Amino acid sequence: MPLNDTLTDRQRERYARHISLQEIGEKGQLKLLKAKVLVIGAGGLGSPVAFYLAAAGTGTIGLMDGDKVDLSNLQRQILHTTNSIGVDKVASAEERLLDLDPDLNLILYPFRLTTDNAPEILALYDFIIDATDNFDSKFLISRACHNAAKPWSHAGIREFYGQTMTVHPGASTCYHCLFHEEGVPAANIPKGPLGAVPGIIGSIQATEAIKSILTIGTPLINTLLTCETLTMTIRKIPLNRNPTCPLCS
Repeated sequence: MPLNDTLTDRQRERYARHISLQEIGEKGQLKLLKAKVLVIGAGGLGSPVAFYLAAAGTGTIGLMDGDKVDLSNLQRQILHTTNSIGVDKVASAEERLLDLDPDLNLILYPFRLTTDNAPEILALYDFIIDATDNFDSKFLISRACHNAAKPWSHAGIREFYGQTMTVHPGASTCYHCLFHEEGVPAANIPKGPLGAVPGIIGSIQATEAIKSILTIGTPLINTLLTCETLTMTIRKIPLNRNPTCPLCS
């Protein structure tokens, strides 16, 4: 992806709808082309996040996932196809995303985030996306982003329900303010989710990343957005920082 101070004619055509928005314009599109976003998880949530960030012209996207594509993933993980079964998820995602935009700079991490590798990896990025599906990873991401002072988006999905919030470390409610690491239920057989639910929530996460990069709009900080799709009930729940939070207090 060329990192010039002006857009090429081809880029102006590709991103014409963005450029027409007063809040973005050419200046904002150039910011996106120079931005770096890490997506942790290339499954149900990571699929729409990565697709929309790539389509928006995010210059560098890091994709992290240690799993391979399974047949049961295809009901919701739209980055992957039947031909991808048995392939590393990040490799499958790379093929689809480069079909969308061959100029995209992708950095692949075919492994999981750990306490040891997090500082070096997170230092490379402007915004972090939690697109994982387990509590251990979410608490790890919360700690790692806090320590690295990186803004990030949390999301979780189950059955017909999804939730998301944006965290600015040190300035907003964090994941540890809301959820206690002790007593987290053990993983069990998953129920759902309805395939479209991660599409809804992941698209919101991509929007939050773009807003953060461009410093536009009002982010979901100190706010938990929930969506219950059976009744299509969407709520924005105000949050307050926990004065005894083990991470950010």
